[in-house]
Amino acid sequence: MVEVERTLTLHHPLPDIVAYLSDFSHAEQWDPGTVSCRPAGADASVAEGAEWLNVSMFRGRRTELRYRLARLEDRRLTFVGRNRTATSTDDLTFREEKGATVLTYRARVEFHGLARLASPFLRAEFERLGDGVVSRMPQAVDRHFGAGGGSAG
Repeated sequence: MVEVERTLTLHHPLPDIVAYLSDFSHAEQWDPGTVSCRPAGADASVAEGAEWLNVSMFRGRRTELRYRLARLEDRRLTFVGRNRTATSTDDLTFREEKGATVLTYRARVEFHGLARLASPFLRAEFERLGDGVVSRMPQAVDRHFGAGGGSAG
């Protein structure tokens, strides 16, 4: 298993940030590995149990995961993505601080079968992706809501 955690400050109100990030299709804008992310069915509403098909590039290879919104709370979101080689969990917790939103982003990938053997060698790549989230997410949020001076913290 590989785990990555990052904390960043987004200079927009907490409810707005949670609403934006609860729609996982926005991962195209803030996740450096995501190539495309679209609702899995005809219903594109955001609610617990909603699903998205996520296509990512990882180490030059295309991979698809089906993500489900497992937890939708005022201050916490959890997405769980699965395919035959891995289960990926993105857990986002939020708190308000001086009018801004502090986000703690935790990503955990558990590999299945023979892919488990590779997990110790992939840590550096996942750390790099975590750093990419810290640099891209504030920009994506600012583009979505308008200038707000988002910055990583």
